[in-house]
Amino acid sequence: MLTVGDVLKFEVMKNARVRTGKQLLEEKSVQWISVIEMPVENFVRKNEVVLSTAVGCGHDPELFGQFVKDIIQSGASALMIALGRFIFEIPKEVIEMAERNKFIIIEIPWEVRFSDITQEVVRALNDIQYKERRKSERIQQELLKLILKDTDLNRILQFVYNHIGSSILMTDRTGMIQSQINLDPTFIDRWKKYVDEGIIPIQKTDSHLTQDPMFHKFRITEIEGRYIIQLPVLEISSDPKGYLFVVLPSHLSIESFLTQYRINVLEHAATTISLWLSRKNAIEETKTRLRGDFVQELAQGELTSWDQANSKAKLLGYNIKIPYLCIVGVPENFTTLFQKRKHEYDSFEHWLDNMFRYIEEEIFYAAQSLNRQVMMTHQEEQLILFFEASKETKNETPFNFLDLVERRLRNLVPDVVISWGIGSHQEGLEGFKKSYENAKMALYIGRNKKGPGHRTTYESTRMDRVLLNIAQNDEMKEIIMSTIGPLIEYDHQRNMDLIGTFVTYNQCHGNVSQTARLLNLHRQSLLYRLRKIESLTGLSLVDSDDLFLLDLSIKIWKMGLYGMNEGNDEEEFSSVNP
Repeated sequence: MLTVGDVLKFEVMKNARVRTGKQLLEEKSVQWISVIEMPVENFVRKNEVVLSTAVGCGHDPELFGQFVKDIIQSGASALMIALGRFIFEIPKEVIEMAERNKFIIIEIPWEVRFSDITQEVVRALNDIQYKERRKSERIQQELLKLILKDTDLNRILQFVYNHIGSSILMTDRTGMIQSQINLDPTFIDRWKKYVDEGIIPIQKTDSHLTQDPMFHKFRITEIEGRYIIQLPVLEISSDPKGYLFVVLPSHLSIESFLTQYRINVLEHAATTISLWLSRKNAIEETKTRLRGDFVQELAQGELTSWDQANSKAKLLGYNIKIPYLCIVGVPENFTTLFQKRKHEYDSFEHWLDNMFRYIEEEIFYAAQSLNRQVMMTHQEEQLILFFEASKETKNETPFNFLDLVERRLRNLVPDVVISWGIGSHQEGLEGFKKSYENAKMALYIGRNKKGPGHRTTYESTRMDRVLLNIAQNDEMKEIIMSTIGPLIEYDHQRNMDLIGTFVTYNQCHGNVSQTARLLNLHRQSLLYRLRKIESLTGLSLVDSDDLFLLDLSIKIWKMGLYGMNEGNDEEEFSSVNP
């Protein structure tokens, strides 16, 4: 590092006279040098030595004082004033102001050429930069050797820590810690809170830290009295796959820590970790595909041998000996969301792949936060999860899990809507398929009954499953359609909603006045509709058996409205709906 004191040792500076800040000569670093006259504006950078003749303000003490004040506020290292033409003596008020602000002012004789001073400073800076570059290249080579030796991430971070002397950690793109060096456990616990609150990853550098151009390479913030520096790693299309963080001790400032050498080390570290992640991601993609295939095999019941399934699970890092329940999720509005963002992506398939990757990351994070295991895959636009079950809490834990997933997804994709079906835990290897079928059934019923964006448990669908089973009977289908077919056709032709009228009337237990109020109908208009229902169906609305048949037929028809269409009979049953 070049200091103002070093500059004063140059031969060209032998007749210079330090007027203020003598105690700061070895502390103030010099990164730039320039010749500046009025106005200063934003032409002076931090840690810059300013040469000036004070032309235009030397004969006006007040104007000269403002000129010096502007240079002090710019963060310059020192001001060198050439005496002899425009200014002959620095005013006492300016000397006092500089001392108060701990700023260095140096007087130089008029005959000393600015170009000679600039040449010497630039030569010294270039020499330092050359040495720093050579040192940086050695660091880069050492880091690359670590990659070639197949070194783990922790050893790479240890190497970086040894050269920068400050705590360092690596996270995934969500801010979850992958590896760290020299962080105490209490800070790691608080880090999780920062991630949950959206403070980490850092979205924007604090405004008061952006003055130095060197700092623009980083995102910097201050948390609880400690500066935190963030660098993206493996950035593809401005989309970081992870972050490198440096946590400074509370007594260190950004300016004193971020020397050119440390900046070089951190940049090389980010590049090295990007290479490390690229290789790791290639391995993880293969593992993810194998894991997805394994989860799909469990869901489809294709694994018949417990020993075979358990052996395969161990190779993939899963433990299938603990209880699981299946959760199936379907994003409801991906096409709509893509239309808003399609200019950012090559295709819908590219966008969809990114979306599922984000969702899966949040799911893994939520499971880790609850200290639960999760196995997951997605097929087309359906998520299949096997989540570690708890017999004691029943639905409480999966609901807490989904709460956490959706809360984090709202920060990432605020408008996404996902419907969830939650199966029940089933014993044995075949239990995975049963739980998956349960979750699919719960999802199907929930979407039809409640609409998109809801969660439905298998245990809560008993009545709906009874109706669905009844709907599979051919004779029952014929009875249902002969009962409500005329109402469907009449509603389609006249747009009167007789079916909706009956449903409300039945919910009001035959109370005509209450039904009319709920439907916002005149009493006579309602009575006309009720008579029309009786005439079209041949049923009496005062007969309990007829009421039961009509109510049952409508409920089953509504279940069939969005039928699963797994066979021709069900397609025929669904196709009668307008």
